Amino acid sequence: MTSPLPAFAAVVVAAGSGSRAGGGKQWRLLGGRPVLRWSVQALLEAGAEDLVVVIPAGAEAGAGEALAGLTGWRIAAGGATRADSVRSGLEALGGPPARPVLIHDAARPLLTPPVIRRVLEALSDAEGALPALPVADSLRRGDDGLMADPVEREGLWRAQTPQAFRHATITAAYAAWPAGEAATDEATVVQRAGGRVRLVDGDPRLMKLTFPEDFAMAEALIPRQTRVGQGFDAHRWGPGSSVWLCGVEIAHDQTLIGHSDADAGLHALTDAILGAMGDGDIGDHFPPTDPQWKGASSDRFLVHAVERLHARGGRLVNVDVTLICERPKVKPHRQAMRERLAGLLSLPLDAVSVKATTTEAMGFTGRGEGLAAQAVATIDLPA
Repeated sequence: MTSPLPAFAAVVVAAGSGSRAGGGKQWRLLGGRPVLRWSVQALLEAGAEDLVVVIPAGAEAGAGEALAGLTGWRIAAGGATRADSVRSGLEALGGPPARPVLIHDAARPLLTPPVIRRVLEALSDAEGALPALPVADSLRRGDDGLMADPVEREGLWRAQTPQAFRHATITAAYAAWPAGEAATDEATVVQRAGGRVRLVDGDPRLMKLTFPEDFAMAEALIPRQTRVGQGFDAHRWGPGSSVWLCGVEIAHDQTLIGHSDADAGLHALTDAILGAMGDGDIGDHFPPTDPQWKGASSDRFLVHAVERLHARGGRLVNVDVTLICERPKVKPHRQAMRERLAGLLSLPLDAVSVKATTTEAMGFTGRGEGLAAQAVATIDLPA
């Protein structure tokens, strides 16, 4: 049985400009959540009893939005350097001198409980703890774009965060740090002051988001779950000269009757996507009693569902729509329907299927009283 973690506090440093990543990387979405939220939530869920988030001056509203719904955190203003920001966070944190404090970079969002446990437990026989990974690649020096001498990688480690210290240890070490000299990280500050810093196993997923391409790599590292949703819709026939099906207008001697444009294919598909997310149905988002949706184009409903999926960090994998009717003949329009759906959903054409069938003159579709559609959507979401 795993022993409980000791009481600890945390400082999350999110005061940098993130210019190499395109600016404001702590607010950018990763897996549907702001980068900053990943670290704060991981530390709070691990049991941080007090947590200070260090942000740029004037960014209070952004932090509040990014961390909405979380409790147990407060903010401090960052400084001109990372060391200044850490000092600001430690001063705001305060607390018992012997209490462990984790100092973590918000730019390392994929923090896991095992790493938190390892650095905290390492404080039992050291003044500091640092998660790190051994250097696996061959190292070379460069000179004017040409390879120079190789660098021996034996004994070299890639430092990560969170780094752990007793509150009194790290504050005293910073007080002794030479003025005007840049501090690489807190482990260096404590070591300079005579403290021993224990190396513990890091995590390759704790990569630092530095360049724009790092976000795509981090997205690929997020555990995801596959979900399937289904939808069904039916409308009766009425007087008209055309019908909308899967976003395509087809000339016909009747039309489908509904509050919107009655595109049963798009309605069923919208419900399938919403259902896969557990996000209600089309009537919840677009009530038929609301006059603003009278005659509305149903592609607006579908795009809305996809936008909600993307806002949660989800991705649409494929869709399959079946239209059930005797008339009109769907096959001549099927390719146009697939292309229209692919465009609306930003999917490749081979991830979009549109089929049609009849009920052999049975039931309301067989008697020509109406048309039905059913759809299946496969999505994946961050786990």
